[in-house]
This record gives sequence, structure tokens and C-alpha cells, in this order.
Amino acid sequence: MARRESFSPPVGVFGRSGRMLRDLVTASPARFAIAIYCALILVFTALFSLPAASAEGKVTPLADALFTAVSTICVTGLSTVDMASHWSGFGHVLVFIGVNIGGLGALTLASILGMVISKRLGLRAKLLAAGDSNPLRAHGGPVNESQTVHLGEVGQLLKTVAISTIVIEVVLAIVLYPGLVMAGIDPIAALWEAPYYAAMAFTNTGFTPNDGGVTMFADDYLVLIVLMTGVFLGSIGFPVIYTLAKHVWHVRRWSLHSKLTLVTTVLLFFAGALVYIVLEVSNPRTFGSMDATETTMNALFLSAMTRSGGFSVIEIDDLHGSSVLVTCMLMFVGGGSASTAGGIKVTTLAVLAIAVWSEARGRQAVQAYGRRIPSDVQRVALSVVAWAATIIAVATIAIIQITKAPLESVLFEVISGFGTVGCRPA
Repeated sequence: MARRESFSPPVGVFGRSGRMLRDLVTASPARFAIAIYCALILVFTALFSLPAASAEGKVTPLADALFTAVSTICVTGLSTVDMASHWSGFGHVLVFIGVNIGGLGALTLASILGMVISKRLGLRAKLLAAGDSNPLRAHGGPVNESQTVHLGEVGQLLKTVAISTIVIEVVLAIVLYPGLVMAGIDPIAALWEAPYYAAMAFTNTGFTPNDGGVTMFADDYLVLIVLMTGVFLGSIGFPVIYTLAKHVWHVRRWSLHSKLTLVTTVLLFFAGALVYIVLEVSNPRTFGSMDATETTMNALFLSAMTRSGGFSVIEIDDLHGSSVLVTCMLMFVGGGSASTAGGIKVTTLAVLAIAVWSEARGRQAVQAYGRRIPSDVQRVALSVVAWAATIIAVATIAIIQITKAPLESVLFEVISGFGTVGCRPA
């Protein structure tokens, strides 16, 4: 009987490429995330370059299209063109889709789509999702499981990401619509401006669809409060939203990450507003010309937006130098881990603050709410701050050397870009 030879198809370019892609996904979710973001940026750069994306029907220069694509996918909020007038309806749709993709995170979105298609999450997909959405799993070494999102809960977390994003943006849009109409926006135009503002608030991007931005709502407290609410929900992070949805009335069941995020976020929100009031109360160009109610509302709005929101009612150039420095500090901190906000994250600040306090008190262990913070988490927090400061310093030096612009302006914009805030001097 003749021996049957097994057939092995030749391994070609596509086979090698497939293996390389598989190895990239399984070996390093971080590198895979960078690859996805780069691919998305290239795709959106091409789309923004189309004549149909421009209000004038012309091809947008490559530099402007690329910058807008990066700012959209990375929810930075900075722009080299007038976002309200330069883009056509198609261009605004691209911005809307792009910020939602960037806000959710490319890996998270890919995991959600995979779950919808396959109806289940395999272990490999769960590991990938855990690496992207679990704030305390972004490092090697052991982690106290009581402080993290469990691997088995990743599927539920991804559902929470999708559902919470849709529900929050829809509710924000519904509440914003009457406020926009009462502020003088055409009812038809408000039908698309309301969801646009809702997406920009929740993703902490800060783009505006109308000329003048949110300055026209400076006296409309309903719109300002809704925008602050959207920015707050986006900045606390999906793991925190998941925890609140599951244990909203059971504080003892909240994870350490959720407690640190919420407490630090609220403290920075009110502390920042108080500092702005103290520093700007005598400034006639800002709070000096306002009554107590206006001052309080604008201070709260400024404090909320400078940590990643990007909307601005008060011109940055009108602030005192001391207030600009406070703004840089808030932008550097940013929002919560696995959120739509940027910066070093409030949990990083909280961990370092607790570690410094414990060292000053001579305590051997670093604890918060009766739970020990592992030493590797502390090292990661310190590394994040060190790398963030290094990136900002190098970028500032390079831009100053290229543009010869003043240090304070360049440093402000670099920190704004790093924190994905979008605030900039006029």
C-alpha cells in the first residue's frame, strides 16, 4: 500500500504576516494597541483629506488632515483648523465617529465587536481586554485581586463600556437639546449639535460644532452643568462606572481603585475651583467682573475642563500667570485610569500622595481604606510621573528650538497635548 504523504501548503508572505500579527497580539497588547491606533490615524487622515470632508469642497492639506486625525483618535482636542467652519457635514461625522473610537479605546472596541460576533470571549481575548481596561494590570508582578477587575468580569466590563457609552451620550444629548434651543441654536441644528456636544463631553475631547464654542453658553448654567457631568463621567473611567453600576449603594464593595479615583477626582474638582476663585477674584478680565454665582459656576467649570475636558468659557490668556500654572498642574494630572481622559491619572497621584504620607508618618506599609497598596504599583506610579515629565521636557525643548516661541506658551500647549485637554492660549 502506497504511503500517503501529508500535504503542507507553502508558507508565503500572507502566512508569515498572519503569524507576525498573531505574535504581536498575543505577546504584547500594548504594541498591538499602538499598531491599531496608527492604522486608525492613517485611515482618518485619508478620509479628512477628501474634498467631501471640507466645507469648501477642497482637499485639506496633509499636515492639517494628519493633525486632526491624531487629535480626533487620541481625543486631544487641539486643532490647526477652525473645527466649526472648516469641515463639512461629512467631516463632522468623521470627527464624531473618531472621538468615540478613541474615547472607548481601540482594543476595547475591538473586543466588544469580537464579543458581539462570537457571542463569547475566549481566554486570550479576555487577557487582551484586561490589559487594556484594567488599570492595575498594566504592570508585571502580583496584584492584590481585591483591588482589580477580575479576569472573569472582563466580559461584563466590556458590556458596561458599550452600554454606558451609548446611554450616557444619549441622555446627555436629550438633556442638552432644550438648553441649546433656549440659548438661540436653531432647533434643526440642535438635533445634531446636541449629540455632538454630548460625545465631545463624554470623550473629554472639547471640539465644538459652532463658532465661538461654549462661550455663548457662559450664562446658561444648564448647558454648563450637563457638559461638566459628561466630562466627569468620561474622566472617572469605565472600571469605576462598572463598579458604581454593580455596587452603587454598597460603598464597602467598591474596589480600591474606584474609591481612590472618585475621592481624588472630587477633591481636585473643588480644590481647583477654590484656587481659581482665590487667584482670579481680583482679575477684571475673568472673575472680577462677575457676581458670586457666576464666579462659582465658572470656577467649577474651569476646574473640571482643565483636567481633560477642553471646553473653555474664559480665555486662557486672560488668566493670571499663577492661574495658568495651576491649569498646567491640573492638566498634567488628568482623569482616571481606563477613562477617556489623559494625564498621569488621578490614581497615580493618589498612590504617590499616600506613599509620601506613609513615609512621613514612618509607616512600613502603604495602605488606603484598610488595603495595602503593593510596592510594584507604587513603582509604576513613580515611573509614570518620571516618564511623563521626561516626555514633556523633551517635547518642550524640541518645539522651542524649532519655533523660537516663548517657554510658557510652548510648555502650556505641550502639557495640554500630553493631557489630551485641548486648551490653548488665544
